[in-house]
Amino acid sequence: MKPYIAVFKLRVINGLQYRIAALAGVATQFVWGFMYIMIFEAFYRGFSGTQAISLEQLATYIWLQQAFLYFLYLWLKETEISESITSGSIAYELCRPCGIYGFWFAKLIAHRLSGTLLRCAPILVIAFFLPIPYRLSLPPDPLTFLLFVVTLLLGLIVVISLSMLAYISIFVTMSPIGSFLVFSVVGEFFSGFVLPIPLMPIWLQNIVYLLPFRLSVDLPFRVYSGNIPTNDAIIGILTQIIWIIVLIAVGKFLLTKMLKRVVVQGG
Repeated sequence: MKPYIAVFKLRVINGLQYRIAALAGVATQFVWGFMYIMIFEAFYRGFSGTQAISLEQLATYIWLQQAFLYFLYLWLKETEISESITSGSIAYELCRPCGIYGFWFAKLIAHRLSGTLLRCAPILVIAFFLPIPYRLSLPPDPLTFLLFVVTLLLGLIVVISLSMLAYISIFVTMSPIGSFLVFSVVGEFFSGFVLPIPLMPIWLQNIVYLLPFRLSVDLPFRVYSGNIPTNDAIIGILTQIIWIIVLIAVGKFLLTKMLKRVVVQGG
């Protein structure tokens, strides 16, 4: 366990050095956040019926989305890992006295955590003081906030577990761009990043609920806003844990299988 903790700390410290890039990212995310809320506001005003999620809850959902973008966005990749697979430097990774799956897992968590620590606070603080309906609301009660934190952290593990499958696919495709393009397009749509799941048609929601993607984005953000009640949130946590076990088991199995077929040419 010590090697994984060591690489985690090192990657977090390195990631916290990119402050200028983080500030640029915050400005960009504010623009996108306002744009999304204004689009949905126009949609709500033109729709006479009631929606499964209120505009205030939706605004909170979007600001959380922007604040934790680096935490849960599926297109984010660690270039060092993908290059080690395509260039052959994975041979050095195989010489380490620790499992390569856990080593990469720690790297990916640290990468996302460091980026989020630099970006989330300014967005959350400013969004709390915006006028209604653009304001980021507080959770309904302390229990809801606690459930949000648990689902958010488990959502991160779900994202990393899914990302590991994308990295493993590079052993076959030898194309990081191709693997992550397909993975991110499918994953981000079904996770609720593009369109909140309550606004999707029922037939599409039924498909979404069969997949693990929504457990990374839709579940924690809707729990925070109060759109998902406490009992459903607890069921969601159990579902996250089950999916994490399945995804990690599948990932380890596939990685072991791929490493047996790895051929590194050259000296």
